Amino acid sequence: MSNIGRAFENGKAFIPFITCGDPDLETTAAAVRAAVKNGADLIELGIPFSDPTAEGPVIQAANLRALSGGVKTDRVFDLVRELRTDVTVPMVFMTYANVVFSYGAEKFISTCAEAGIDGLILPDIPYEEKDEFLPVCRKYGVDLISLIAPTSENRIGMIAREAEGFIYLVSSLGVTGTRTEFSTDLDSIVGIIRENTSIPVAIGFGISTPEQAKKMADVSDGAIVGSAIIKLLAKYGKEAPGHIGSYVKEMKDAVR
Repeated sequence: MSNIGRAFENGKAFIPFITCGDPDLETTAAAVRAAVKNGADLIELGIPFSDPTAEGPVIQAANLRALSGGVKTDRVFDLVRELRTDVTVPMVFMTYANVVFSYGAEKFISTCAEAGIDGLILPDIPYEEKDEFLPVCRKYGVDLISLIAPTSENRIGMIAREAEGFIYLVSSLGVTGTRTEFSTDLDSIVGIIRENTSIPVAIGFGISTPEQAKKMADVSDGAIVGSAIIKLLAKYGKEAPGHIGSYVKEMKDAVR
């Protein structure tokens, strides 16, 4: 089992997403530590990118704030190294193929391993093109996380059989952002995944309340939340980590 599997060893996992450098990297570090202290099982770190196609307006704005503040990929790697002095939970990057290509795929993925990143989520790389990155990820022991969406349909089993780390199940069509209801038949999708793999499944996109998190964790192995946390960063800025800690505790209590 990869290091990511540890996040799911003690019941249902809660996974917060944080955009690195919003509003600055010091606040990111404090937010990560507050989340871990309050029960986060795995941290998903977003590397800022100018055209984050999977993101709704809340996380798009966070990317722009971070980029405007001068956040570069090398500084994000330095942040991870500093976090790894005391943060032991698994951490994964969520970013886009352009970020990896422009850095150099082998250099990027080998630096992930050296800095302490356990996995990589690239939402703009379809299953059929993952071999551009998969051999390098395996070479350095970084899990390439597969996404399964409501539109995956007859490809669900195929994606699940080759998945590593955990499966990111997208709750609904569209981009990230909080939602009031979910119409996708997630039970049946999780059922197909379970028939094809034993690795954990966590559901993300649109989850913001404890009730929603519990509902998603009831049908899967965990819940992923991004936009609701980014809204706290947008509202409170440098004072956000304390609010994020309280929010994570409430969400983790809900999924237990």
